[in-house]
Amino acid sequence: MIGDTLGAQPVLARERLFDGRVWDVERQEFELGGSRIRREVIVHPGAVAVVALNDADEVCLVHQYRHPAGGTLWELPAGLLDIEGEDPLVGAQRELAEETDLAASTWRTLLDISTTGGGSTEMIRIYLATDVHELPDAFAREGEEAEMERRWVPLEEIIDAALSMRLHNASLLAAMLALTQLRSRGGEAHPADLPFDWHPASRP
Repeated sequence: MIGDTLGAQPVLARERLFDGRVWDVERQEFELGGSRIRREVIVHPGAVAVVALNDADEVCLVHQYRHPAGGTLWELPAGLLDIEGEDPLVGAQRELAEETDLAASTWRTLLDISTTGGGSTEMIRIYLATDVHELPDAFAREGEEAEMERRWVPLEEIIDAALSMRLHNASLLAAMLALTQLRSRGGEAHPADLPFDWHPASRP
């Protein structure tokens, strides 16, 4: 049985190269296989994303302009874990409300993904939220989120779009694979309070 192994090599030297609004960049040195290695690392606070699923088997997606990607992407509601000490589940509930004006009564953990393990510390926990309902008040949104569209999309339509290479967001694609495979195998998602050991703030 295969599985990733948590445990970073000790950082022997560290230099902050850039302080950003969302993430920083460090030059880190560590030893591996008897050699001293130097790498530039994007230091990321981690993030959460939510598969909000309604009774019609539709997933709530947001259509958001992403300047670095060069276009507007269909994505899961998601956001940074940039509030110190915030539980990831609470962060996911907050992001779902802020981006879609939705709340959910039932939460499960779907999967964790490393977006760019060779260059960034970012890990994203993706939750499955069901028994979804509208909140009474809408959140004020700004920046890219001010132009963001919310839409309920049938799960099968998302799968068709993914297989036709019309979708590109990594969290969405990974989550749809996990959800459909769980269903086909008769499995269930993990408990909502499953420890997020790979989250940067939780690592030794």
